[in-house]
Order: sequence, then C-alpha cells, then structure tokens
Amino acid sequence: MDDARIAVRGPLVTSDATHGASIAVNGCCLTVASIDGDVFTADVMAETFKRTSLGALSPGDPVNLERPLQAGARLGGHVVQGHVDGTGAIASHDDGVVRIEIGEDLARYVVEKGSIAVDGVSLTVVEAGDTSFTVSLIPTTLELTTLGHKGPGDVLNIEVDVLAKYVERLLAKGQA
Repeated sequence: MDDARIAVRGPLVTSDATHGASIAVNGCCLTVASIDGDVFTADVMAETFKRTSLGALSPGDPVNLERPLQAGARLGGHVVQGHVDGTGAIASHDDGVVRIEIGEDLARYVVEKGSIAVDGVSLTVVEAGDTSFTVSLIPTTLELTTLGHKGPGDVLNIEVDVLAKYVERLLAKGQA
C-alpha cells in the first residue's frame, strides 16, 4: 500500500490536540495533519502500512486512541513509544486470556512478566513461547479497548520492549 491520509474521529484525543501533535492509533504513533471538530487526519507512510495492521482498517472500524504522555505527568503503566515492531494474530481468546502468535523475530524480545503493547494497550506477558505469548485482560481492559471485541485470526499491532532491543544491539556491538 502507498502513502495515504486517514481521518479518525476521537473527541477526547482531539480536545487538546494541535497540528503536529502525536496521537497513537492502535499503537501507531501518528502526527496530526489537521483537526476539524472531533476528527483528526494523519499521513500514513507505506512503511507504516507494511509493519502494522492499519491498512486493513475500514471506515467506521473502532480503534484504540492514546494521547502522548506529557513531561511531568504521572506514569501509570509501561513505557510505550508508539513504534510498532510488527503484527501478531490472535490464536485463542478464552476468559480474558489471549494467546497471540508472532514471528521469531519479535518473540526473541518477549519475556514472562515483561512489558508488551498490543494494539497500543500496555500489557504484562503471562507466558512467552518461541512464536507466541499470552496476556491476561482484566474486565476494564476488555471494556475500554478494542481487545474485548477481537477473536482468533484478528491481526494486532505489537510493540516489544525497547530496552530489549537496545540491549541486543549493545551486546552485538560488544559494548555491554
């Protein structure tokens, strides 16, 4: 898919957004190009479509929206950058326990009790396997995010822990 401009309705996230602000859409950090009432537009590059599930969205599909953390604000979860590393697919979703299949290229960064972002939702890994991981979703997460409406086969954006990527690079360069 080529570059495109998308429009997203989000009354809360647009309430204090300005041109050039960042808003994450399903975990993908996008830059606000324009705002018209409660709708903002953002340009999406081909690379973003290649690495994420944004290209599969249709008009009217619900998405998770997140404003950026402001300096000095209370940090209430994991550090999530909005830099999606790739996608995974739901293998099973039973009683709030979700198993997500991912490639080995992402799985090497996933550890039990580590941090992971799934469609922009900051979660704790319950179990980590060679090509999958599980997370447990509390009722509030199921209610307030799109994850409560996803099922087997649905594709999700995955952001692994940035610290793991830095450690790997430093070790590869012999600098750690």
